[in-house]
Amino acid sequence: MALKIFIDGELVPESDAKISVFDHGLLYGDGVFEGIRAYNGRVFRLEEHVDRLFQGAQTLMLEIPMSKEEMMRAVCDTCAANDLRDGYIRLVLTRGVGDLGLDPRKCPKPSVIIIAAQITLYPDQYYLEGLDVITCATRRVPPDCLDPALKPLNYLNNIMAKIETIQAGVPEGIMLSHDGYVSECTGDNLFLVVDGGLVTPPLFIGNLKGITRQAIIELAQKAGIPVKEELFRMHAVYNADEVFLTGTAAEVIPAVRVDGREIGDGKPGPVTQRLRGMFQELTQSEGVPIYQG
Repeated sequence: MALKIFIDGELVPESDAKISVFDHGLLYGDGVFEGIRAYNGRVFRLEEHVDRLFQGAQTLMLEIPMSKEEMMRAVCDTCAANDLRDGYIRLVLTRGVGDLGLDPRKCPKPSVIIIAAQITLYPDQYYLEGLDVITCATRRVPPDCLDPALKPLNYLNNIMAKIETIQAGVPEGIMLSHDGYVSECTGDNLFLVVDGGLVTPPLFIGNLKGITRQAIIELAQKAGIPVKEELFRMHAVYNADEVFLTGTAAEVIPAVRVDGREIGDGKPGPVTQRLRGMFQELTQSEGVPIYQG
């Protein structure tokens, strides 16, 4: 069945879902987006995702032509129109149609696009056996150049690093800050397990405040697992007891080899597995219902 896509207040068949070649989201990456998951007929942490989208729009001085409540309803309605109970949602806000110049004032009407479909970022094998990861030469954009709280349409920094992982034949890569501290992966946040506790890079170094990252921190604290946010370099990664990544699409996934170095015993560790199980339980019970009544 062809997907139905939400564009500016209407649900249209995917074959008719088009934007202008003069849309500044296409021409300049001018806009923000959210990747969201639906589980068991509910949209997981939808309010947090919509809040982050609106905060990004405020920073970009991009007026959203909908309220938060209307946006949340539109996400659920798009899922329902596609008979989706479990899947991936891409919520996109662009500056809209303008001209070939940079001036955002030439774009009078922003566009809202919602896609609700399926996604499989990693095969099941990687969750059972763990990822092989490299360190990327491409560094994260410094936070004093672009605020990491933004989730912009321009993901070229991440894509350049992703190309490195493809060339190396591995599924993911760790990106460093401009001064060599561990930042995040090409599409996920990163955690170490050290002496039974979690260590993750602080947001100020240039990391997105991931929704799944925050959920894992909350679950760890609930389980009595200590959590520290601190700076560290690759030496700490190589010598961690466990390493795992978190993200909306990836969820919670172990990394067992980094730059050819085996992490721990080279298998997904008990803390990672415990937190992954807790996260899966959480996603089955928390979220905004797609289907009313």
